[in-house]
Amino acid sequence: MTKSIDELGRLCGALLKAQPGPDGRQKVCDLLKPLLADNAFVDKAIPESTGERELLYEDPELKFCIFAEHKGGAKIGKPHDHGPSWAIYGQAAGETEMTEWELVKAPSKDGPGKVRRARIYKMTPGSAYVYNEGVLHSPSRTAPTRLIRVEGVNLDQFRALRPEYEEVP
Repeated sequence: MTKSIDELGRLCGALLKAQPGPDGRQKVCDLLKPLLADNAFVDKAIPESTGERELLYEDPELKFCIFAEHKGGAKIGKPHDHGPSWAIYGQAAGETEMTEWELVKAPSKDGPGKVRRARIYKMTPGSAYVYNEGVLHSPSRTAPTRLIRVEGVNLDQFRALRPEYEEVP
């Protein structure tokens, strides 16, 4: 089993190089699941002292990133995608309710986009999901959580471009 974030990063890089695209991302997701259920790995990678979002690894060639996230308190997220990238959310502690959305109308300069709920599921320790480009989703939590998140690129540079969406029945 992977013992360090650097080793995890190298393994993820090998998987993504061997299978670029959704198949490789799913292999990375599957690699994460047992780690997320391993308390020793979680306590080392995402200790209680971890901030809201901390960069743990950035691949020098492929540019994907691994983040540790320690989210405090309750929060209901808004529907979003990850712009030009993909992301993998891996639940390490706590519980997240994830909603995936169907796009009804794209956002425009005249107003927000429209979305309809497509699927809701619980993320618990040991679960991980891939959100490929364009997949609209929103996380909600009622208590603190800890996550490992893998992003195709560092999404901090794209946050300002996030469009707004409104739910329709």
